[in-house]
Amino acid sequence: MGFVAEYNTICKFKNAQEMYDLLEYGKTKMVKSGFRVYPTGEKVIAYSPSNQAIAIVKILASIAEINFQGREITQVEMELYRKLTEEESRIQTALAHEMFFGEQENRH
Repeated sequence: MGFVAEYNTICKFKNAQEMYDLLEYGKTKMVKSGFRVYPTGEKVIAYSPSNQAIAIVKILASIAEINFQGREITQVEMELYRKLTEEESRIQTALAHEMFFGEQENRH
């Protein structure tokens, strides 16, 4: 028996305007540096620039390319599935801090 590895189910905004567009209009396009893989068609948790869980979003498109300046970028289009409740946000934020954003610790 084995297991199937899943994509990292996190989408972090570094640009407050992109996050605002998502929450205000229900859709946004995020641009990330480097080639990245986002699970098109899947729902993921979106995080604010301050690492707070804010919403569930559905990834509509993920396009990795080299732009005209020769930089590797990934454009991610997404739509708002729903905002998280205060309790959901608190729990997801705490889990993400431990799993993704916090300091790496050796735990025995």
